[in-house]
Amino acid sequence: MPWPSRKRDKGAVADKKEPDAKIAKTEEETPDKEEEEKSTKPPAGSSKSGWKNWKKTKDSDSGGEESKLTYCHWLLKSEPESRLEKGVDVKFSIDDLKAQPNQTTFWDGVRNYQARNFLRAMKLGQQAFFYHSNCKEPGIVGIVKIVKEAYPDHTQFDQKDPHYDSSSRKENPKWSMVDVQFVRMTKRFIPLSEIKAHHLAHKADGGPLKNMMLFTRQRLSIQPLTQEEFEFVLSLEEEKPH
Repeated sequence: MPWPSRKRDKGAVADKKEPDAKIAKTEEETPDKEEEEKSTKPPAGSSKSGWKNWKKTKDSDSGGEESKLTYCHWLLKSEPESRLEKGVDVKFSIDDLKAQPNQTTFWDGVRNYQARNFLRAMKLGQQAFFYHSNCKEPGIVGIVKIVKEAYPDHTQFDQKDPHYDSSSRKENPKWSMVDVQFVRMTKRFIPLSEIKAHHLAHKADGGPLKNMMLFTRQRLSIQPLTQEEFEFVLSLEEEKPH
């Protein structure tokens, strides 16, 4: 039996060009704002040297060529703690994913146009960070991969589902989902506060996280990552936590 809808966009503000955008009630304004506020004081002295060491290694590997700004990886937010939405618990942690048959599930419930478009851009085999959101300590806990590209999200037609959309038609569905499969846990939990420390330093010295969407469009539950962003964040699992 599939899990109820549990992945969503909270308070996304991206759709000003589409005034008819339906923002699901699971897209409340507070969760990601709270996450950002929790991370406003990054660990002191934790970032610049790490970026320079990482850049030195990457330059030696690539001949110093800058990568083009293309998105080939993703960050997917999901809530690991119980929260009722229209009487349905929308909790879905990485442990819940691991408990699924073949450790695979559909990523449903996205009701923001920009996030939906990112879902539709995902390609088979691409990897994504699994990010625990709207919890005591948000951050990256694991890696998943795309095992089925975008197809209609069935929850938009289910009147009992928290993400039901009466304006969507089966002949022209508004909302899409993909299937993801668990790959592995990260070697350690990588908290939002640590990633933010690097982001702030990179804004000053031109590091790979300077434009990371986790901080520029933090409310989106589906976010693209460049190759450099993905590789840098992945390198953090090798470092001791601050």
